[in-house]
Amino acid sequence: MAIPDFQSLMLPALQHIASCKTEIRVLDLSRALAAKFALTEDELRRQLPSGRAPMFYNRVQWAVFHMRKAGLLNTPKRAHVVATERGHELLLRNVDRIDLRLLGEFPEFRTFRAGSTEPQDALARASHDRTETETPAEAMEHNFHSLRTALATDLLDRVKAATPDFFEQLVVELLVKMGYGGSRSDAGEALGRSGDEGIDGIIKEDRLGLDAIYIQAKRWKDKPVGRPDIQQFAGALSGQGAHKGIFLTTSRFTDDAREFIKRISTKIVLVDGELLANLMIDHGIGVSTETTYEIKRIDSDYFSDTEI
Repeated sequence: MAIPDFQSLMLPALQHIASCKTEIRVLDLSRALAAKFALTEDELRRQLPSGRAPMFYNRVQWAVFHMRKAGLLNTPKRAHVVATERGHELLLRNVDRIDLRLLGEFPEFRTFRAGSTEPQDALARASHDRTETETPAEAMEHNFHSLRTALATDLLDRVKAATPDFFEQLVVELLVKMGYGGSRSDAGEALGRSGDEGIDGIIKEDRLGLDAIYIQAKRWKDKPVGRPDIQQFAGALSGQGAHKGIFLTTSRFTDDAREFIKRISTKIVLVDGELLANLMIDHGIGVSTETTYEIKRIDSDYFSDTEI
């Protein structure tokens, strides 16, 4: 089954916690809930988009967090939870679901939601419809990736509309930022115009020039790069006695082109428009930072000797 959203985890989490005679570790709670929902190993290994935390464990943590804010749970010590009297009373009502709407019955939770200055919670409220099934962390990452995708699309459109000279300089700058070509002047000398709205040339693989890489780039708006183009490039590499190449395009590669490079001994890396735009973002080419948000977490080591 699909991984339950964090609100769907609240009721079974509270039921399990309340059934324990003493406090329970959040990790053990996660294991019990994973068994209850019969989650597979693949589902338990699934990460948040950032890859920094398991998605299911993150959702359990947020379910616990919100129930704590509503006074249903207490944390007697780090990473442990216990059901409060209010939590037990809520279960006696035989509710069929605990969610943010139900938690809104409790004044402490309403105060928290109204006055929270946490960026995660603010984002969740700003994107209420979608975050009904997302944790605040997932909502933030979702919005981040949406903004990045929009930026990459806009960036690629600008590149396609630029002049051939600009495109040549862009590719040179990107390759240098990625560690190729030694200095920028070395790369500029190594790369010459092809006269085909792109560039062709040789660039150092590293700063010491231990190997050379042949470069070809096509600034095409819509026309895909097909197998004949890659075959011609591979032939050019063979004629130069080269065995490594990078083929960049602002459009895309056909399936035949991608399959062809898998069957030849020459190492050819294909960089399509989508990858090109994302590499530009990663290496700060044509973009600037507008806003930075710092997300902080509890430093458990700081409090390690202070707990009773």
